[in-house]
Amino acid sequence: MTAIRDHDLLATVPHELLIGGAWRPSASRATLAVSDPATGETIKQIADATPADGLAALQAADQAAEQWADTSARQRADILRSAFDLVQDRKEDFALLMSLEMGKPLAEARGEVAYGSEFLRWFSEEVTRIHGRYGANPEGTGRMIVTQHPVGPCFLITPWNFPLAMATRKIAPALAAGCTVVVKPAALTPLTTLLLADVFLQAGLPNGVLNVVTTSKSSALSAPIIADPRLRKLSFTGSTPVGQRLLEQAAKGVLRTSMELGGNAPFLVFDDADIDKAVEGAIAAKFRNIGQACTAANRFIVHRSVVEDFTKRVTAKVDEFIVGRGTDPGVTIGPLIDEDAVTKAEALVADAVDRGATITTGGTRIDGIGTFFAPTVITNVTAGSDILREEIFGPVLAIAAFDDEEEAVALANDTEYGLVAYVYTEDLRRGQRMIERIKTGMMGLNIGVVSNAAAPFGGWKLSGLGREGGVEGIHEYLQTKYTLTPNPFV
Repeated sequence: MTAIRDHDLLATVPHELLIGGAWRPSASRATLAVSDPATGETIKQIADATPADGLAALQAADQAAEQWADTSARQRADILRSAFDLVQDRKEDFALLMSLEMGKPLAEARGEVAYGSEFLRWFSEEVTRIHGRYGANPEGTGRMIVTQHPVGPCFLITPWNFPLAMATRKIAPALAAGCTVVVKPAALTPLTTLLLADVFLQAGLPNGVLNVVTTSKSSALSAPIIADPRLRKLSFTGSTPVGQRLLEQAAKGVLRTSMELGGNAPFLVFDDADIDKAVEGAIAAKFRNIGQACTAANRFIVHRSVVEDFTKRVTAKVDEFIVGRGTDPGVTIGPLIDEDAVTKAEALVADAVDRGATITTGGTRIDGIGTFFAPTVITNVTAGSDILREEIFGPVLAIAAFDDEEEAVALANDTEYGLVAYVYTEDLRRGQRMIERIKTGMMGLNIGVVSNAAAPFGGWKLSGLGREGGVEGIHEYLQTKYTLTPNPFV
């Protein structure tokens, strides 16, 4: 029955490129295979776009730009709200599809549908709140009018780890602001975006406003789009090295850019923390999405007086996890996205152990079909270990001890990244100091999950620039115009 359900759903997912409101094959007629990481089996063949397809999508977005920008705020809001309702109507389909192509457990996939669809509702409400201002200049000789306008055609590059939420987090504010878009989803998990695009068409989105190009040759397709003068905005979520290269390409056209890049999140547990709450938060912050999240806690920095107790309790929780295919009942940890991810997790754990760390549970790949790595806790991690410097992107919880607040802050800030941090303390004044002292774009204070459509998501330092979500999110797709008129009373 499950296989039949999977097949029926996959048959409803478009397999071609969306360009100018029409589904069409790649110019080369080439296809790429989408696989289930739990089994390694191909679940669908889809169009593999060429650079010419990418430019055709940009042309469609450019041709639709003026009309969409002139569309009333209420019309744009209604389309976004309709898309939200349609996603809700098919929430089980979206959850199952994400579990099939990415591997996450169904319960987590359902959570992503709730979170990801919320960007559609949030920005449907923000559309009508795009404000300017009017007032006299200080000299009284004129009147200043400040207005906001769509930045223009946008190129949105989404990652594989949150196939729905990363698409809606970029598409929704762009459409709300009056921009047209070309979306390039990750080749590993493109099916959710294709289904979402179909939903937008059902919601009444005009042709050419949203275009989707799937490809196995990301750099070759992206470069000419970014170099084209018709493009005015680039938004990317992914690794810092790739983001840096894209910024270099975007500089020539002086494009507006949003970059949500790598992370190396510290998770601080002070001696006065509620350890039960800290363990609960640690499980959420580390193992959500199988640890494959830029917001995942990467370095657990625990006060020496409680590190043994914390390690014991968190290990017991991890031992309760059920590993398997995400669509199977009761599974809490699915596969990693591919073999490279498993190899990386193995190498990071091995390096830490070689430097003196101790594995309390897990620590190895799980042999057999699929790309599975055992949920792991490793403690006594020493300075200089690769696992403290690199983004793990897997189900490995690494613990290091500290002795005082100054050391904790120094360890937390000892990274080139600054996306998110987590702090557990019952001392209100210490919590306030951590808000001031830890160099990060987001923080969870006594909580292990911070993402919310109403909040500005983004980082400091090499974790990127710009914000997604919140009232700030729509402004990433708007440009400001100032007009001066004479004093009407003179």
